[in-house]
Amino acid sequence: MQLETHHIADHNQSRAEAHQRKLSYWTNEVAKAEPIIQKLIDFQIAIPSWALGTGGTRFGRFPGGGEPRSLEEKIADVGLLHALNQASGAISLHIPWDIPSDAQAIQQLAAQHGLRFDAVNSNTFQDQPDQAASYKFGSLQHTDPAVRRQAIEHNIEVIRHGVALGSDALTVWLSDGSCFPGQLNFRKAFDRTLESLEEIYAALPDNWKMFVEYKAFEPNFYSMTVGDWGSSLLYASKLGPKAFTLVDLGHHLPNANIEQIVAILLHEGKLGGFHFNDSKYGDDDLTAGSIKPYQLFLIFNELVDGMDARGLDHARDLGWMIDASHNVKDPLEDLLQSVEAIQLAYAQALLVDRVALEEAREANDVVRAQELLQDAFRTDVRPLVAEARRRAGGALQPLALFRQLNVRGQLIGERGAKTVATGL
Repeated sequence: MQLETHHIADHNQSRAEAHQRKLSYWTNEVAKAEPIIQKLIDFQIAIPSWALGTGGTRFGRFPGGGEPRSLEEKIADVGLLHALNQASGAISLHIPWDIPSDAQAIQQLAAQHGLRFDAVNSNTFQDQPDQAASYKFGSLQHTDPAVRRQAIEHNIEVIRHGVALGSDALTVWLSDGSCFPGQLNFRKAFDRTLESLEEIYAALPDNWKMFVEYKAFEPNFYSMTVGDWGSSLLYASKLGPKAFTLVDLGHHLPNANIEQIVAILLHEGKLGGFHFNDSKYGDDDLTAGSIKPYQLFLIFNELVDGMDARGLDHARDLGWMIDASHNVKDPLEDLLQSVEAIQLAYAQALLVDRVALEEAREANDVVRAQELLQDAFRTDVRPLVAEARRRAGGALQPLALFRQLNVRGQLIGERGAKTVATGL
């Protein structure tokens, strides 16, 4: 479906008076309001093509109807999200789930929706129907050179698709590892993986980045060959200046201090980007900020501090992507919620009095440091985020408008109730 501009205008007009009342405190009393609003307008979060359908688990999948049946329909769905919130101006493709048949036409279609193509993602964690060799025992680490060659060539093919679409980054996540002691020679697995990554790295265009994503567990549970931020940093450091670590919030062991990881990676100049989600137990792929909103804020606190220390552009110098998908929510509603949670955490982090925080740290005033952070976190920044959306041309309350227009019902009417999007 196409969202008409009058839909947003009418929605915003009906809520204008209440919005201005909430915003007036910020515009009248807080000097930081205007710079924060502008940073929020500039900040864009990429939507993954694989999250536009209902997610699944090992036990089943329950499609919700109206799911996109093609890459073109996925782009239309991201365009719809972007029209609503003006903060989802990029799409991240997973190959081979979403191979464009006509790259130029797909790029033009995306541009019509105000979208660009973010990082492209390779897939060596599944066997495809037409592939010659299996990844059952790994891909870039595999003992068989033919399997490694197949995985290398796939990643290089993904780069070619990305170049055609105007992307500038490749994300490599490997399920490689082992399930049982003795199954794998850890040193040989590391060396084979590094040698394979070096070939892929050599195929990167000059202006591209490689994101090496890590995960502590799953689908292998005894060992993962890129199992933590340290191993990812080691690979990225050995590969060269175009290689970086990618942090997925669900890819850590329980209670990992992700904000400290972020700070160190930024300090070393090796943080490439994020996959945002949330979790209670592991890689739950839940809506960002739905379980641990304070942790999300603390991560952004380190991001803002570290990016400013290195002179990085908040909007462009790191990759901001969502990787959330679940069985029980409308996927478009879930993505609207995730984007807003990310914006809220970012805005709260921008509020932190960094001079006062550093003074408290240097004085070992633990109570003062805690109060400064919690004061920012407890501040209701929703009026600022809504104002940023409004100024950019989006809806004051995207989710409310989505439901008011019965978008899911219209998509079911257009596409059918039994459609299933590609992905997990």
